Amino acid sequence: MQQTTRDFWNDRCREKTGGTSGKPGLVLSLFAGPLQPGTALELGCGRGDDALWLARQGWQVTAVDVSAVALAYASEESARAGLAGTLRFEEHDLAETFPDGTHDLVVASFLQSPQDWPRARVLARAASAVATGGRLLITEHGKRPPGSEAAEDMVFPSAEETLASLALDPRQWRRLCVCAIARKSTRPEVQSQTADDNVIFLQRLG
Repeated sequence: MQQTTRDFWNDRCREKTGGTSGKPGLVLSLFAGPLQPGTALELGCGRGDDALWLARQGWQVTAVDVSAVALAYASEESARAGLAGTLRFEEHDLAETFPDGTHDLVVASFLQSPQDWPRARVLARAASAVATGGRLLITEHGKRPPGSEAAEDMVFPSAEETLASLALDPRQWRRLCVCAIARKSTRPEVQSQTADDNVIFLQRLG
């Protein structure tokens, strides 16, 4: 029997040991760093590094993950950091349920799964959660990351292909950056290697 999405990601989170980095992702810091803080929604927050960073910048953050194990860890970290008042954590399998409301910033970083999962539909729903004038920031693997457990023949989309899959009305969105970006791998065993990511950064016009 195939694992449920929740069981799969809970098991993955239990396998991780040690603390988190305490640092935001490169793309998040580059593109969200200059923005005026408002309300933010992070989809797939994991153990909370990006959500905590956003809260430290002054954002009111709703952070979502399918893994209750990851959310418990992230909630404990936010309490230790004195940020509990600016962060709300919600458990969602985004293929089934989605947080309410619209937000000034919606972030989806590496929201990719080896399981059969309706990613394009979820990302389109993420776009609909962006308030007028707000931003959508998607970061994804552009190719198999160094040290990844993903299958060697796994196909990764380009930034343009991901954007096209959302079927957004171009009259309602401004393209701020739809591009590829290189970064040093964060995995300790392959830190000397380069990972290639895609960035889709859009502003909602109406």
